[in-house]
Amino acid sequence: MLARPETRRCIECGLPFGMPGFSYYHGNMEDGPAYWTDRGVLCSSACSLKHFHRRQSEGSLPVRPAPDPFETGR
Repeated sequence: MLARPETRRCIECGLPFGMPGFSYYHGNMEDGPAYWTDRGVLCSSACSLKHFHRRQSEGSLPVRPAPDPFETGR
């Protein structure tokens, strides 16, 4: 059986959500990650910039903001 992909892990460095060093919206873990994209969550501004530059060089930048991955349909 295949393992399901971890969706609450930084897509650039692999840091799991909830670990020290992960940036949260307004500094609150309950508010979710501070950074995310259409491909997943990012743990910091450094990973966000790295992801942006990689996507820019690939020519795969998103055309609209990604929905909040932790939004539960409020």
